[in-house]
Amino acid sequence: MQELHVASKVTTLTQSNTADFVFDNARERPQHVALKRRVGSTWADVTAAQFAAEVTAAAKGLIGAGIEPGERVAVMSKTRYEWTVADFALFTAGAVVVPIYETSSAEQVEWILSDSGARAIFVETAEHSSIVEAVRANTPDLAHVWQFDDNAIGQLTESGADVADADVDKRRGAVKLDDLASIIYTSGTTGRPKGCELTHRCFVTESVELLDLLDDFFNADTSTLLFLPIAHVFGRAIEIGALAAGCTLGHTADVKNLLDDLAGFKPTFVLAVPRVFEKVYNTAKQRAHADGKGAIFDRAESVAIAYSQATQDGSPSLMLRLQHALFDRLVYGRLRAALGGKCVAAVSGGAPLGARLGHFFRGIGVTIYEGYGLTETTAGVTVNRPKAIKVGTVGQPIGGTTVRIAEDGELLFKAPHIFRGYWKNPDATAEALEKAGWFHTGDIGEIDDDGFVRITGRKKELIVTAGGKNVAPAVLEDRVRAHWLVSQCLVVGDQKPFIAALVTIDPEAFPTWLEKNGKPADTELSDLVDDDDLRAEIQTAIDDANKAVSKAESIRKFVILGEDWTEAGGQLTPSLKLKRNVVVKEASTEIDGLYSGAKSD
Repeated sequence: MQELHVASKVTTLTQSNTADFVFDNARERPQHVALKRRVGSTWADVTAAQFAAEVTAAAKGLIGAGIEPGERVAVMSKTRYEWTVADFALFTAGAVVVPIYETSSAEQVEWILSDSGARAIFVETAEHSSIVEAVRANTPDLAHVWQFDDNAIGQLTESGADVADADVDKRRGAVKLDDLASIIYTSGTTGRPKGCELTHRCFVTESVELLDLLDDFFNADTSTLLFLPIAHVFGRAIEIGALAAGCTLGHTADVKNLLDDLAGFKPTFVLAVPRVFEKVYNTAKQRAHADGKGAIFDRAESVAIAYSQATQDGSPSLMLRLQHALFDRLVYGRLRAALGGKCVAAVSGGAPLGARLGHFFRGIGVTIYEGYGLTETTAGVTVNRPKAIKVGTVGQPIGGTTVRIAEDGELLFKAPHIFRGYWKNPDATAEALEKAGWFHTGDIGEIDDDGFVRITGRKKELIVTAGGKNVAPAVLEDRVRAHWLVSQCLVVGDQKPFIAALVTIDPEAFPTWLEKNGKPADTELSDLVDDDDLRAEIQTAIDDANKAVSKAESIRKFVILGEDWTEAGGQLTPSLKLKRNVVVKEASTEIDGLYSGAKSD
């Protein structure tokens, strides 16, 4: 059994709760630009003092509305400035924040509100209000619904005008590190969501430890544009961490116009899940090929990866440095400009990134610091950092963390920022969290000699073929998705004679492929799933993926589906993870077809 402990450099936490970060900033650097708020097509500065005043005013409204310490209040909204105001106002008033994804169904909203016993909810739109009203009969504790689009923060500010500053200070002063701060319901790839109980100690410890490791690009001279859902623990940790560090924070939920937002905001670093980085890479490659510059891009890609690998292993050769300098002018500079021009780093989490993408982005001058964590670990529990990075791993444990590899290969963690249990679910808590404090992640991994953790698979997703071969699907799926035309890939084969795959096509890339192959522009994908040319294109992605595994683990057959998997379709979680059980059920006919007839060679 392998075990590694990393000592914390932080001997004492100076904050008593998560809200203290905001008020510490207001006291120590009142005129510092803590946030930028979208006003029309421009970004308006919000100083640390102004933000603290807004949080205080909203907290007064909450107190005036009768929200008591420890009561649960939900927030259902896209990523926006008001989400962060509400979050810290609730912390300040001593309430427990319950995030809800803005795409949640009425059934999910009803479950979270009723299970948490929420006393109030912030929603974004009138449509969200309608959903809440439709389930209100089954959420008897719910007393208030505040709508951001209807000036919820302004209304609370007005209604709380008579509440004294001293009352707010008293509320905040009474909130301690071991008090419950938030219940985050796991979006879940299976079953009904479970509420993870995260204390103020979880958020404060996570922020302080990460700031110690990532202060090179996470400080008062840096900025980031948050476009991940704040309802997800990764986005939440960055929101809180940015305000703790003094890093200027902006918000946008308009991912379709993300490049325009990045150009206007000009962040020094960004954060995203791997699928976003894959889309950036695939879109750039697709456009280059469509413009007749595919050969240049492909060569630039190879040089970027080789340069990054050489940097990690030692020093690039003179020839490689010259080639890299040439492509920096021709290709890499344009890619960085697409991220706003000032971006030098990125943070990736939520799922394994893969060495291929990691080396590519580092090679173009935007180093991605991949980390690992779950809702139960308050986001990052391991992370690569400027002074200790190894592409292809999820980094070393953060301070105060112990990692253990169990006999079956499962990753176990013990740390101050591990959740305290699942809300009103002692059986699930006992299954995931040992009395000694060890949290069972469900992920399979390894620790190398330098203390870097590598994720090799998901315990429940390991495929065991009929021949007894254990196969981790993530390696194959990552390589298949690297192809510019592929959107998603699901590897199957449990208790089957060989490994096979379901593949979906990127709807944005499909028109380019049609044009390149001389097919009518109005051709529907569903009419081409058995097309020889399309299958030959996807076969190149399959062949590349198979290079990473043994013959027994290789993909022998595949099927192209007529529609992509999406969050709206129910196949992806809000954090863009594939719901394997949903896809397998929906595609049962296609999977059966892969294994009908003769065995594959």
